[in-house]
Amino acid sequence: MADTGSVSERARSDSIARNSVFAFAAQLTGAAFTAALTLYLARALGPDGFGVFALALAVGALVVLPADLGISASAGRFIAEHRGDRPAVARLVGDALGLKIAAAAVASVALFACAPLVASAYGVSDLTWPLRAVALAIFGQSIMMLFAAAFVAEGKVAVNLRVVLSESAVETGASIALVALGTGATGAAFGRTIGYAVGAVAAAVLAARILGRAAVVPWSPSRPGLRRIARYAGALAVVDIAFSVFQQIDALLIGGFLGAASVGLFQAPMRLAALLHYPGLALATGVAPRLAEHPTEPPNVAAFMRAARYILLLQAFLVAPLVVWATPITTLLLGAEFAESAGVLRALTPYIFLAGLAPLVSLAANYLGAARRRVPIALAALAVNIGLDLVLIPTVGIEGAAIGTGAAFLLYVPAHLWICRERLGFPLRPLGRTLGRALLAAAATAAVLLAFGTDELSLAEWVAGGLAGTAVFVLVLLVLREVSPAEVRGLAGSARAGLSRP
Repeated sequence: MADTGSVSERARSDSIARNSVFAFAAQLTGAAFTAALTLYLARALGPDGFGVFALALAVGALVVLPADLGISASAGRFIAEHRGDRPAVARLVGDALGLKIAAAAVASVALFACAPLVASAYGVSDLTWPLRAVALAIFGQSIMMLFAAAFVAEGKVAVNLRVVLSESAVETGASIALVALGTGATGAAFGRTIGYAVGAVAAAVLAARILGRAAVVPWSPSRPGLRRIARYAGALAVVDIAFSVFQQIDALLIGGFLGAASVGLFQAPMRLAALLHYPGLALATGVAPRLAEHPTEPPNVAAFMRAARYILLLQAFLVAPLVVWATPITTLLLGAEFAESAGVLRALTPYIFLAGLAPLVSLAANYLGAARRRVPIALAALAVNIGLDLVLIPTVGIEGAAIGTGAAFLLYVPAHLWICRERLGFPLRPLGRTLGRALLAAAATAAVLLAFGTDELSLAEWVAGGLAGTAVFVLVLLVLREVSPAEVRGLAGSARAGLSRP
Protein backbone atom coordinates (compact mmCIF):
# COMPACT_ATOMS: atom_id res chain seq x y z
CA MET A 1 0.00 0.00 0.00
CA ALA A 2 1.34 3.43 -0.90
CA ASP A 3 2.25 5.86 1.85
CA THR A 4 -0.28 8.65 1.76
CA GLY A 5 1.97 11.20 3.44
CA SER A 6 0.83 14.02 5.65
CA VAL A 7 -1.80 16.48 4.60
CA SER A 8 0.80 19.24 4.17
CA GLU A 9 2.92 17.03 1.94
CA ARG A 10 0.08 16.22 -0.42
CA ALA A 11 -0.57 18.20 -3.58
CA ARG A 12 -3.84 18.16 -5.48
CA SER A 13 -3.82 16.74 -8.99
CA ASP A 14 -5.66 18.48 -11.80
CA SER A 15 -9.00 17.05 -12.98
CA ILE A 16 -9.24 14.50 -15.79
CA ALA A 17 -10.89 17.10 -18.03
CA ARG A 18 -8.15 19.66 -17.39
CA ASN A 19 -5.39 17.13 -17.95
CA SER A 20 -6.99 15.89 -21.18
CA VAL A 21 -7.48 19.42 -22.50
CA PHE A 22 -3.90 20.42 -21.78
CA ALA A 23 -2.58 17.15 -23.16
CA PHE A 24 -4.45 17.87 -26.37
CA ALA A 25 -3.17 21.44 -26.38
CA ALA A 26 0.40 20.19 -25.99
CA GLN A 27 -0.10 17.68 -28.77
CA LEU A 28 -1.67 20.28 -31.05
CA THR A 29 1.27 22.56 -30.37
CA GLY A 30 3.76 19.84 -31.23
CA ALA A 31 1.62 18.74 -34.17
CA ALA A 32 1.45 22.24 -35.62
CA PHE A 33 5.21 22.62 -35.49
CA THR A 34 5.75 19.06 -36.78
CA ALA A 35 3.35 19.56 -39.67
CA ALA A 36 4.89 22.89 -40.61
CA LEU A 37 8.40 21.47 -40.42
CA THR A 38 7.43 18.34 -42.37
CA LEU A 39 5.85 20.41 -45.14
CA TYR A 40 8.86 22.72 -45.32
CA LEU A 41 11.42 19.91 -45.32
CA ALA A 42 9.48 17.85 -47.88
CA ARG A 43 9.52 20.79 -50.29
CA ALA A 44 13.00 22.13 -49.44
CA LEU A 45 14.78 18.76 -49.51
CA GLY A 46 12.70 16.95 -52.13
CA PRO A 47 11.98 13.20 -52.05
CA ASP A 48 15.69 12.25 -52.03
CA GLY A 49 16.82 14.61 -49.27
CA PHE A 50 13.66 14.12 -47.24
CA GLY A 51 14.09 10.38 -47.67
CA VAL A 52 17.58 10.56 -46.12
CA PHE A 53 16.22 12.64 -43.22
CA ALA A 54 13.25 10.27 -42.72
CA LEU A 55 15.54 7.24 -42.82
CA ALA A 56 17.77 8.81 -40.14
CA LEU A 57 14.71 9.44 -37.96
CA ALA A 58 13.52 5.87 -38.52
CA VAL A 59 16.86 4.43 -37.42
CA GLY A 60 17.01 6.84 -34.49
CA ALA A 61 13.50 5.91 -33.39
CA LEU A 62 14.70 2.34 -32.96
CA VAL A 63 17.17 3.66 -30.39
CA VAL A 64 14.88 6.07 -28.52
CA LEU A 65 12.93 3.44 -26.66
CA PRO A 66 15.90 1.19 -25.91
CA ALA A 67 17.46 4.36 -24.50
CA ASP A 68 14.44 4.57 -22.24
CA LEU A 69 14.34 0.82 -21.41
CA GLY A 70 10.79 1.19 -20.16
CA ILE A 71 11.96 3.48 -17.34
CA SER A 72 9.59 6.40 -18.06
CA ALA A 73 6.45 4.26 -18.20
CA SER A 74 7.51 2.22 -15.18
CA ALA A 75 8.17 5.34 -13.11
CA GLY A 76 4.82 6.70 -14.28
CA ARG A 77 2.97 3.72 -12.85
CA PHE A 78 4.48 4.12 -9.36
CA ILE A 79 4.17 7.90 -9.42
CA ALA A 80 0.45 7.50 -10.17
CA GLU A 81 0.14 5.16 -7.18
CA HIS A 82 1.69 7.91 -4.99
CA ARG A 83 -0.11 10.74 -6.79
CA GLY A 84 -0.29 13.80 -4.55
CA ASP A 85 2.52 12.71 -2.21
CA ARG A 86 5.10 15.28 -3.35
CA PRO A 87 8.19 13.97 -1.51
CA ALA A 88 7.55 10.36 -2.59
CA VAL A 89 6.99 11.42 -6.20
CA ALA A 90 10.19 13.47 -6.23
CA ARG A 91 12.20 10.52 -4.90
CA LEU A 92 10.74 8.21 -7.56
CA VAL A 93 11.59 10.67 -10.34
CA GLY A 94 15.13 11.00 -9.01
CA ASP A 95 15.49 7.21 -8.91
CA ALA A 96 14.30 6.95 -12.51
CA LEU A 97 16.55 9.82 -13.63
CA GLY A 98 19.71 7.97 -12.62
CA LEU A 99 18.65 4.91 -14.60
CA LYS A 100 17.62 7.06 -17.55
CA ILE A 101 20.92 8.99 -17.76
CA ALA A 102 22.90 5.76 -17.91
CA ALA A 103 20.67 4.06 -20.49
CA ALA A 104 20.35 7.12 -22.74
CA ALA A 105 24.09 7.82 -22.72
CA VAL A 106 24.94 4.27 -23.79
CA ALA A 107 22.35 4.29 -26.58
CA SER A 108 23.37 7.70 -27.92
CA VAL A 109 27.08 6.90 -27.97
CA ALA A 110 26.44 3.56 -29.66
CA LEU A 111 24.39 5.09 -32.49
CA PHE A 112 26.89 7.93 -32.97
CA ALA A 113 29.75 5.43 -33.32
CA CYS A 114 27.82 3.06 -35.59
CA ALA A 115 26.43 5.74 -37.92
CA PRO A 116 28.96 5.09 -40.74
CA LEU A 117 28.22 1.36 -40.63
CA VAL A 118 24.47 1.96 -40.89
CA ALA A 119 24.94 4.41 -43.76
CA SER A 120 27.14 1.89 -45.55
CA ALA A 121 24.59 -0.87 -45.06
CA TYR A 122 21.96 1.26 -46.79
CA GLY A 123 24.41 2.44 -49.44
CA VAL A 124 23.68 6.09 -48.61
CA SER A 125 26.85 7.94 -47.62
CA ASP A 126 24.89 11.13 -46.89
CA LEU A 127 23.16 9.30 -44.02
CA THR A 128 26.16 9.32 -41.63
CA TRP A 129 25.95 12.82 -40.15
CA PRO A 130 22.14 12.98 -40.00
CA LEU A 131 22.34 9.78 -37.96
CA ARG A 132 24.97 11.28 -35.67
CA ALA A 133 22.82 14.35 -35.11
CA VAL A 134 19.86 12.11 -34.30
CA ALA A 135 22.07 10.16 -31.87
CA LEU A 136 22.78 13.36 -29.95
CA ALA A 137 19.10 14.31 -30.00
CA ILE A 138 18.15 10.97 -28.46
CA PHE A 139 19.80 11.82 -25.13
CA GLY A 140 17.79 15.01 -24.65
CA GLN A 141 14.63 13.40 -25.97
CA SER A 142 14.94 10.51 -23.53
CA ILE A 143 15.41 12.79 -20.51
CA MET A 144 12.44 14.85 -21.64
CA MET A 145 10.33 11.68 -21.90
CA LEU A 146 10.92 10.87 -18.24
CA PHE A 147 9.85 14.26 -16.91
CA ALA A 148 6.83 14.29 -19.24
CA ALA A 149 5.74 10.89 -17.90
CA ALA A 150 6.16 12.17 -14.34
CA PHE A 151 3.97 15.23 -14.98
CA VAL A 152 1.29 13.03 -16.57
CA ALA A 153 1.27 10.51 -13.73
CA GLU A 154 1.19 13.26 -11.09
CA GLY A 155 -1.79 14.85 -12.85
CA LYS A 156 0.05 18.03 -13.86
CA VAL A 157 -0.21 17.74 -17.64
CA ALA A 158 -0.43 21.51 -18.10
CA VAL A 159 3.29 21.69 -17.37
CA ASN A 160 4.03 19.61 -20.47
CA LEU A 161 2.53 22.31 -22.68
CA ARG A 162 5.37 24.66 -21.74
CA VAL A 163 7.97 21.98 -22.35
CA VAL A 164 6.55 21.00 -25.74
CA LEU A 165 6.23 24.61 -26.83
CA SER A 166 9.87 25.37 -26.03
CA GLU A 167 11.21 22.18 -27.65
CA SER A 168 9.04 22.38 -30.77
CA ALA A 169 9.63 26.07 -31.42
CA VAL A 170 13.38 25.75 -31.07
CA GLU A 171 13.57 22.58 -33.19
CA THR A 172 11.45 24.05 -35.98
CA GLY A 173 13.31 27.36 -36.05
CA ALA A 174 16.75 25.77 -35.89
CA SER A 175 15.94 23.15 -38.54
CA ILE A 176 14.54 25.69 -41.01
CA ALA A 177 17.46 28.04 -40.46
CA LEU A 178 20.07 25.32 -40.96
CA VAL A 179 18.39 23.89 -44.07
CA ALA A 180 18.04 27.38 -45.52
CA LEU A 181 21.81 27.75 -45.12
CA GLY A 182 22.27 24.76 -47.42
CA THR A 183 23.04 22.05 -44.85
CA GLY A 184 20.39 19.66 -46.21
CA ALA A 185 19.24 16.64 -44.24
CA THR A 186 22.16 17.01 -41.81
CA GLY A 187 21.03 20.50 -40.83
CA ALA A 188 17.46 19.29 -40.34
CA ALA A 189 18.72 16.56 -38.02
CA PHE A 190 20.91 18.95 -36.00
CA GLY A 191 17.90 21.24 -35.60
CA ARG A 192 16.25 18.30 -33.85
CA THR A 193 19.29 17.97 -31.57
CA ILE A 194 19.11 21.62 -30.55
CA GLY A 195 15.36 21.41 -29.90
CA TYR A 196 15.54 18.39 -27.61
CA ALA A 197 18.48 19.84 -25.67
CA VAL A 198 16.39 22.91 -24.86
CA GLY A 199 13.35 20.76 -24.07
CA ALA A 200 15.28 18.54 -21.63
CA VAL A 201 16.65 21.54 -19.74
CA ALA A 202 13.22 23.19 -19.57
CA ALA A 203 11.62 19.97 -18.27
CA ALA A 204 14.29 19.55 -15.59
CA VAL A 205 13.87 23.12 -14.35
CA LEU A 206 10.09 22.73 -14.13
CA ALA A 207 10.40 19.35 -12.40
CA ALA A 208 12.65 20.82 -9.71
CA ARG A 209 10.20 23.69 -9.18
CA ILE A 210 6.97 21.65 -9.17
CA LEU A 211 7.98 18.24 -7.83
CA GLY A 212 10.93 19.27 -5.67
CA ARG A 213 14.71 19.34 -6.05
CA ALA A 214 14.96 15.63 -5.27
CA ALA A 215 13.35 15.00 -8.68
CA VAL A 216 16.55 16.11 -10.45
CA VAL A 217 19.00 14.37 -8.11
CA PRO A 218 20.18 10.96 -9.41
CA TRP A 219 19.39 7.83 -7.46
CA SER A 220 21.30 6.06 -4.73
CA PRO A 221 21.30 2.21 -4.91
CA SER A 222 19.73 1.87 -1.47
CA ARG A 223 16.40 3.30 -2.54
CA PRO A 224 13.61 0.68 -2.87
CA GLY A 225 11.97 2.80 -5.58
CA LEU A 226 14.93 2.13 -7.84
CA ARG A 227 14.43 -1.63 -7.63
CA ARG A 228 10.69 -1.41 -8.22
CA ILE A 229 11.13 0.83 -11.24
CA ALA A 230 13.84 -1.39 -12.70
CA ARG A 231 11.81 -4.61 -12.26
CA TYR A 232 8.66 -3.27 -13.91
CA ALA A 233 10.69 -1.51 -16.59
CA GLY A 234 12.05 -4.86 -17.78
CA ALA A 235 8.75 -6.00 -19.28
CA LEU A 236 7.94 -2.51 -20.55
CA ALA A 237 11.32 -2.34 -22.27
CA VAL A 238 10.49 -5.43 -24.32
CA VAL A 239 7.11 -3.95 -25.26
CA ASP A 240 8.56 -0.54 -26.08
CA ILE A 241 11.39 -1.95 -28.18
CA ALA A 242 8.98 -4.20 -30.08
CA PHE A 243 6.64 -1.29 -30.68
CA SER A 244 9.50 0.97 -31.72
CA VAL A 245 10.60 -1.60 -34.28
CA PHE A 246 6.95 -1.95 -35.32
CA GLN A 247 6.69 1.78 -35.99
CA GLN A 248 9.91 1.99 -38.00
CA ILE A 249 10.17 -1.38 -39.71
CA ASP A 250 8.13 -0.19 -42.69
CA ALA A 251 10.58 2.63 -43.47
CA LEU A 252 13.59 0.42 -42.89
CA LEU A 253 12.34 -2.37 -45.17
CA ILE A 254 11.18 0.11 -47.81
CA GLY A 255 14.66 1.63 -47.74
CA GLY A 256 16.21 -1.79 -48.20
CA PHE A 257 13.88 -2.92 -50.99
CA LEU A 258 13.05 0.31 -52.83
CA GLY A 259 15.53 3.04 -51.77
CA ALA A 260 15.54 6.29 -49.81
CA ALA A 261 13.17 8.16 -52.15
CA SER A 262 10.46 5.56 -51.51
CA VAL A 263 11.01 6.00 -47.78
CA GLY A 264 10.21 9.68 -48.20
CA LEU A 265 7.04 8.90 -50.17
CA PHE A 266 5.90 6.57 -47.39
CA GLN A 267 7.01 8.50 -44.33
CA ALA A 268 5.58 11.88 -45.33
CA PRO A 269 1.92 10.73 -45.14
CA MET A 270 2.78 8.44 -42.21
CA ARG A 271 4.07 11.38 -40.17
CA LEU A 272 1.01 13.45 -41.04
CA ALA A 273 -1.30 10.53 -40.21
CA ALA A 274 0.38 10.12 -36.84
CA LEU A 275 -1.01 13.51 -35.85
CA LEU A 276 -4.55 12.14 -36.11
CA HIS A 277 -4.27 9.97 -33.01
CA TYR A 278 -3.51 12.95 -30.77
CA PRO A 279 -7.10 13.38 -29.48
CA GLY A 280 -7.08 9.75 -28.36
CA LEU A 281 -3.69 10.21 -26.75
CA ALA A 282 -4.93 13.32 -24.96
CA LEU A 283 -7.87 11.44 -23.46
CA ALA A 284 -5.59 8.55 -22.53
CA THR A 285 -3.21 10.96 -20.80
CA GLY A 286 -6.00 12.28 -18.62
CA VAL A 287 -7.72 8.96 -17.88
CA ALA A 288 -5.07 6.21 -17.70
CA PRO A 289 -3.25 7.43 -14.54
CA ARG A 290 -6.60 7.35 -12.69
CA LEU A 291 -6.73 3.58 -13.23
CA ALA A 292 -3.64 2.86 -11.12
CA GLU A 293 -3.92 1.37 -7.64
CA HIS A 294 -4.17 4.27 -5.20
CA PRO A 295 -4.75 4.35 -1.45
CA THR A 296 -7.70 6.75 -1.62
CA GLU A 297 -9.05 6.61 -5.22
CA PRO A 298 -10.45 3.44 -6.90
CA PRO A 299 -9.92 2.98 -10.66
CA ASN A 300 -12.17 5.33 -12.62
CA VAL A 301 -13.80 2.79 -14.95
CA ALA A 302 -16.55 5.17 -16.04
CA ALA A 303 -13.98 7.65 -17.34
CA PHE A 304 -12.26 4.86 -19.29
CA MET A 305 -15.53 3.86 -20.97
CA ARG A 306 -16.42 7.44 -21.88
CA ALA A 307 -12.97 8.03 -23.34
CA ALA A 308 -13.12 4.84 -25.42
CA ARG A 309 -16.53 5.80 -26.79
CA TYR A 310 -15.47 9.33 -27.75
CA ILE A 311 -12.32 8.02 -29.43
CA LEU A 312 -14.30 5.56 -31.55
CA LEU A 313 -16.62 8.34 -32.72
CA LEU A 314 -13.79 10.72 -33.55
CA GLN A 315 -11.69 8.17 -35.42
CA ALA A 316 -14.69 7.07 -37.46
CA PHE A 317 -15.23 10.71 -38.45
CA LEU A 318 -11.67 10.79 -39.85
CA VAL A 319 -12.08 7.65 -41.95
CA ALA A 320 -14.30 9.12 -44.69
CA PRO A 321 -12.05 11.98 -45.92
CA LEU A 322 -8.93 9.81 -45.74
CA VAL A 323 -10.51 7.22 -48.04
CA VAL A 324 -12.37 9.52 -50.44
CA TRP A 325 -10.11 12.58 -50.50
CA ALA A 326 -6.68 10.96 -50.10
CA THR A 327 -5.45 12.34 -53.42
CA PRO A 328 -6.43 16.02 -52.95
CA ILE A 329 -5.28 15.93 -49.30
CA THR A 330 -1.85 14.62 -50.30
CA THR A 331 -1.48 17.05 -53.19
CA LEU A 332 -2.54 20.02 -51.09
CA LEU A 333 -0.26 19.27 -48.13
CA LEU A 334 2.79 17.64 -49.71
CA GLY A 335 2.82 18.80 -53.32
CA ALA A 336 2.66 17.06 -56.69
CA GLU A 337 6.02 15.29 -56.11
CA PHE A 338 4.30 13.15 -53.48
CA ALA A 339 1.37 12.04 -55.64
CA GLU A 340 2.22 8.38 -55.00
CA SER A 341 1.73 8.99 -51.28
CA ALA A 342 -2.06 9.23 -51.75
CA GLY A 343 -2.32 5.45 -52.02
CA VAL A 344 -0.32 5.12 -48.81
CA LEU A 345 -2.62 7.49 -46.94
CA ARG A 346 -5.68 5.58 -48.14
CA ALA A 347 -4.16 2.21 -47.21
CA LEU A 348 -3.30 3.55 -43.76
CA THR A 349 -6.97 4.16 -42.92
CA PRO A 350 -7.46 1.00 -40.76
CA TYR A 351 -4.27 1.83 -38.86
CA ILE A 352 -5.31 5.46 -38.35
CA PHE A 353 -8.71 4.38 -37.03
CA LEU A 354 -7.25 1.93 -34.51
CA ALA A 355 -4.33 4.22 -33.58
CA GLY A 356 -6.75 6.53 -31.84
CA LEU A 357 -7.75 3.84 -29.34
CA ALA A 358 -4.26 2.34 -28.96
CA PRO A 359 -2.90 4.91 -26.46
CA LEU A 360 -5.87 4.49 -24.13
CA VAL A 361 -5.77 0.69 -23.92
CA SER A 362 -1.97 0.41 -23.85
CA LEU A 363 -1.42 3.14 -21.24
CA ALA A 364 -4.25 1.73 -19.17
CA ALA A 365 -2.58 -1.69 -19.20
CA ASN A 366 0.67 -0.08 -18.02
CA TYR A 367 -0.95 1.71 -15.09
CA LEU A 368 -2.89 -1.45 -14.21
CA GLY A 369 0.40 -3.33 -13.75
CA ALA A 370 -0.14 -5.58 -16.79
CA ALA A 371 3.14 -4.92 -18.59
CA ARG A 372 4.07 -8.61 -18.79
CA ARG A 373 0.72 -9.40 -20.43
CA ARG A 374 1.60 -6.89 -23.15
CA VAL A 375 4.83 -8.61 -24.21
CA PRO A 376 3.39 -11.44 -26.37
CA ILE A 377 0.88 -9.06 -27.93
CA ALA A 378 3.57 -6.59 -29.00
CA LEU A 379 5.79 -9.35 -30.37
CA ALA A 380 2.91 -10.95 -32.29
CA ALA A 381 1.90 -7.61 -33.84
CA LEU A 382 5.49 -7.00 -34.87
CA ALA A 383 5.70 -10.45 -36.46
CA VAL A 384 2.51 -9.82 -38.45
CA ASN A 385 3.81 -6.47 -39.70
CA ILE A 386 7.23 -7.82 -40.70
CA GLY A 387 5.76 -10.89 -42.37
CA LEU A 388 3.32 -8.91 -44.48
CA ASP A 389 5.95 -6.28 -45.31
CA LEU A 390 8.35 -8.90 -46.61
CA VAL A 391 5.65 -10.29 -48.86
CA LEU A 392 3.90 -7.09 -49.96
CA ILE A 393 6.63 -4.46 -50.33
CA PRO A 394 8.46 -6.28 -53.17
CA THR A 395 5.16 -7.05 -54.93
CA VAL A 396 2.81 -4.16 -54.13
CA GLY A 397 5.29 -1.41 -53.22
CA ILE A 398 5.00 1.19 -50.48
CA GLU A 399 1.25 0.63 -50.10
CA GLY A 400 2.04 -2.94 -49.00
CA ALA A 401 3.80 -1.58 -45.92
CA ALA A 402 0.69 0.42 -44.99
CA ILE A 403 -1.43 -2.72 -45.32
CA GLY A 404 0.91 -4.64 -43.03
CA THR A 405 0.77 -1.90 -40.39
CA GLY A 406 -3.03 -1.87 -40.37
CA ALA A 407 -3.26 -5.67 -40.16
CA ALA A 408 -0.92 -5.74 -37.17
CA PHE A 409 -3.01 -3.15 -35.34
CA LEU A 410 -6.08 -5.34 -35.84
CA LEU A 411 -4.35 -7.68 -33.42
CA TYR A 412 -2.62 -5.17 -31.16
CA VAL A 413 -5.55 -2.95 -30.14
CA PRO A 414 -8.29 -5.56 -29.47
CA ALA A 415 -5.84 -7.66 -27.43
CA HIS A 416 -5.02 -4.70 -25.19
CA LEU A 417 -8.70 -3.86 -24.86
CA TRP A 418 -9.28 -7.42 -23.62
CA ILE A 419 -6.60 -6.98 -20.93
CA CYS A 420 -8.29 -3.81 -19.74
CA ARG A 421 -11.66 -5.57 -19.67
CA GLU A 422 -10.25 -8.37 -17.54
CA ARG A 423 -8.66 -5.96 -15.05
CA LEU A 424 -11.50 -3.43 -14.86
CA GLY A 425 -14.54 -5.65 -15.49
CA PHE A 426 -16.44 -3.44 -17.95
CA PRO A 427 -18.82 -4.82 -20.66
CA LEU A 428 -17.80 -4.78 -24.32
CA ARG A 429 -21.33 -4.60 -25.76
CA PRO A 430 -21.72 -0.80 -25.40
CA LEU A 431 -18.43 -0.18 -27.20
CA GLY A 432 -19.44 -2.59 -29.96
CA ARG A 433 -22.71 -0.73 -30.41
CA THR A 434 -20.88 2.59 -30.62
CA LEU A 435 -18.45 1.16 -33.17
CA GLY A 436 -21.24 -0.04 -35.45
CA ARG A 437 -23.09 3.26 -35.37
CA ALA A 438 -19.93 5.26 -35.90
CA LEU A 439 -18.98 3.24 -38.97
CA LEU A 440 -22.48 3.73 -40.43
CA ALA A 441 -22.09 7.47 -39.96
CA ALA A 442 -18.66 7.31 -41.62
CA ALA A 443 -20.10 5.45 -44.61
CA ALA A 444 -22.79 8.11 -45.05
CA THR A 445 -20.17 10.84 -44.82
CA ALA A 446 -18.02 9.12 -47.45
CA ALA A 447 -20.97 9.08 -49.85
CA VAL A 448 -21.40 12.83 -49.41
CA LEU A 449 -17.71 13.55 -49.96
CA LEU A 450 -17.66 11.36 -53.04
CA ALA A 451 -20.20 13.63 -54.67
CA PHE A 452 -17.71 16.52 -54.53
CA GLY A 453 -14.96 14.61 -56.36
CA THR A 454 -11.87 12.55 -55.56
CA ASP A 455 -9.00 14.13 -57.51
CA GLU A 456 -9.02 17.93 -57.58
CA LEU A 457 -11.13 20.17 -55.36
CA SER A 458 -11.74 23.89 -55.53
CA LEU A 459 -11.81 25.96 -52.37
CA ALA A 460 -15.59 26.00 -52.51
CA GLU A 461 -15.69 22.21 -52.81
CA TRP A 462 -13.31 21.81 -49.86
CA VAL A 463 -15.49 24.01 -47.67
CA ALA A 464 -18.90 22.78 -48.85
CA GLY A 465 -17.85 19.13 -48.80
CA GLY A 466 -16.33 19.43 -45.34
CA LEU A 467 -19.38 21.12 -43.89
CA ALA A 468 -21.83 18.75 -45.58
CA GLY A 469 -19.86 15.68 -44.53
CA THR A 470 -19.65 16.85 -40.93
CA ALA A 471 -23.38 17.61 -40.83
CA VAL A 472 -24.26 14.17 -42.18
CA PHE A 473 -21.96 12.42 -39.71
CA VAL A 474 -23.53 14.21 -36.74
CA LEU A 475 -27.06 13.76 -38.12
CA VAL A 476 -26.64 9.99 -38.49
CA LEU A 477 -25.35 9.72 -34.93
CA LEU A 478 -28.33 11.75 -33.69
CA VAL A 479 -30.81 9.62 -35.63
CA LEU A 480 -29.22 6.42 -34.30
CA ARG A 481 -29.32 7.94 -30.78
CA GLU A 482 -25.61 7.45 -30.29
CA VAL A 483 -25.32 11.10 -29.23
CA SER A 484 -27.82 13.70 -28.10
CA PRO A 485 -27.82 17.49 -28.37
CA ALA A 486 -27.49 17.69 -24.59
CA GLU A 487 -24.38 15.51 -24.70
CA VAL A 488 -22.76 17.71 -27.34
CA ARG A 489 -23.40 20.78 -25.19
CA GLY A 490 -22.04 18.93 -22.17
CA LEU A 491 -18.79 18.05 -23.96
CA ALA A 492 -18.28 21.68 -24.93
CA GLY A 493 -18.83 22.69 -21.31
CA SER A 494 -16.37 20.07 -20.07
CA ALA A 495 -13.71 21.38 -22.44
CA ARG A 496 -14.23 24.94 -21.18
CA ALA A 497 -14.12 23.73 -17.59
CA GLY A 498 -10.90 21.87 -18.30
CA LEU A 499 -9.22 25.15 -19.18
CA SER A 500 -10.20 26.70 -15.86
CA ARG A 501 -8.45 25.97 -12.61
CA PRO A 502 -9.43 22.58 -11.03
